[in-house]
Amino acid sequence: MVKTVGVIGAGQMGGGIAHVFVLAGYDVLLSDISREALDQALITIDKNMHRQISKELINEEERQAALARIKTTVTLSDFNTVDLAIEAATENEDIKKAIFKELSDIMKPDAIMATNTSSISVTRLGAVTDRPKKFIGVHFMNPVPLMALVELIRGIATDDQTYQTMNDIVSKLGKISASSEDFPGFIVNRILMPMINEAVYALYEGVGNIEAIDLSMRLGANHPMGPLQLADFIGLDTCLSIMQVLHEGFADSKYRPCPLLVKYVEAGWLGKKTGRGFYDYSGAEPVATR
Repeated sequence: MVKTVGVIGAGQMGGGIAHVFVLAGYDVLLSDISREALDQALITIDKNMHRQISKELINEEERQAALARIKTTVTLSDFNTVDLAIEAATENEDIKKAIFKELSDIMKPDAIMATNTSSISVTRLGAVTDRPKKFIGVHFMNPVPLMALVELIRGIATDDQTYQTMNDIVSKLGKISASSEDFPGFIVNRILMPMINEAVYALYEGVGNIEAIDLSMRLGANHPMGPLQLADFIGLDTCLSIMQVLHEGFADSKYRPCPLLVKYVEAGWLGKKTGRGFYDYSGAEPVATR
């Protein structure tokens, strides 16, 4: 029975995961190496819950009860009491492996470990732990409170009980799970990221400018957001990282990251989070940078 959930990483994804778990009645221990990141996450969660109140999705009593269920820590040693740990650290395999190795010496033997990775092999991450059978990929979509889908990815060693437990938890969160095999990018990013990368190629090759490409996919394919705008929202560094995982994992040239995407990341133009990506966000309205 999972009652207490530990979340590692208090960024956009980790904070969103903590948000949905406390609203569903779970006790959450939110961890980050930065106390400032933890403080900011609590502010963001509170702000997003107020937004849910304004839309009449929750009430004030539910908000207060949910916030009371969150505790924060800057040390993983406090994870000795959690029933489930979900890692939502930066999309870097070495960092994730180091976290799971440390957790192996801390967590209860029957506790489940999960990763929110968007592309890295769940089998490889699980192999560094003391419990590959109780290790699973649980990929939430961004922004977590709004998006209904959760990809569940079994590593080669993940047992049926762990999968079923996580499937039940996803339902309790009010979300819907899709089961994916453990191949690079899983389902969503295997399809989405090459589309974004191809949009960057269209820009790189002068097929259209930023506004034309985004307008074409919004009005021509009925996408709610153009692919370059979406890339800015996701983070260009994250997009590049996933394309590199796909390229290395499949050794297929169709996944080669566009040189222009690489150039934007080298410039530190990572999208909305840095104030500039394919669009400049410094003014009242975003302005295309090319």
